[in-house]
Amino acid sequence: MKGSLFIALLLGFIWAYFPVWKELLLAWYSSDDYSHGFFIVPIVIYSLWQKRGELQKISVQSSSVGFVLLIVSLVLYFLALYAEIKTVASMAMIFTIVSVVLYLYGSAICREIIFILFILFFMIPVPAQVFSAITMPLQLFVSKACVWVAMVLGLPIFREGNVIHLPGQSLEMVQACSGLRSLMTLLTLSVIISYFTLRSNWLRMLLLLSGAPVAIIVNIIRVLIMILCFYYLDLDLTHGTSHTILGVVVFMLAVALVFLVKGVLSFWDRPARSKLLL
Repeated sequence: MKGSLFIALLLGFIWAYFPVWKELLLAWYSSDDYSHGFFIVPIVIYSLWQKRGELQKISVQSSSVGFVLLIVSLVLYFLALYAEIKTVASMAMIFTIVSVVLYLYGSAICREIIFILFILFFMIPVPAQVFSAITMPLQLFVSKACVWVAMVLGLPIFREGNVIHLPGQSLEMVQACSGLRSLMTLLTLSVIISYFTLRSNWLRMLLLLSGAPVAIIVNIIRVLIMILCFYYLDLDLTHGTSHTILGVVVFMLAVALVFLVKGVLSFWDRPARSKLLL
């Protein structure tokens, strides 16, 4: 009976949320910033399959709370679909998945896989309004921090808004230099690393949150390197192959810092072997 109900819900889910998946696939395909979305679902499926042994040991007990949440999430989804609010529709889809798990299998199993399902949120593109609201403050913060460090180092430099002036050169902190793109990628990478290397959900969240300051710090370092290279070496790293190489090197530094934070957090984690080896 429960198997038939699950199949019916699965078919209904595929039919109801086809518009969401269509929009998500289009966003992943058309933007490099969100191309990591293609990997999220396979990672989640792999993680759930990996935990099948542990889940089989947990007793299944349906929850009426899950049914209530399912109704709420469905109503939210159809309202978002009617209002053409894509982000809310995508989030409602994930809430539906959580509600179904809670309704069919109970709170114990839901708690066991909740962090895995949480990873699904990172396949949803950031709304353009949020992106625009965050970009400018990040641009100003990065430019202020870079100018302050450069002045401490004795460079003749000053700032006008998000434009940094050096003798013979002006660097504008355009949208791409805000660090928001690398922030989203690093947050996604952080949540995946946290799941496969830590067991405590609290420590996983701390590692995820650490991705934000790490991304901002390495972006400041990147812009500062461009300033120093221009001033001392007359080398322009603001475009071309050198700019790309610098971006890759700095991102590798960011990943290394995330693993460093993970190493520190692991001292408070429950002992466990790495899931990547299972």
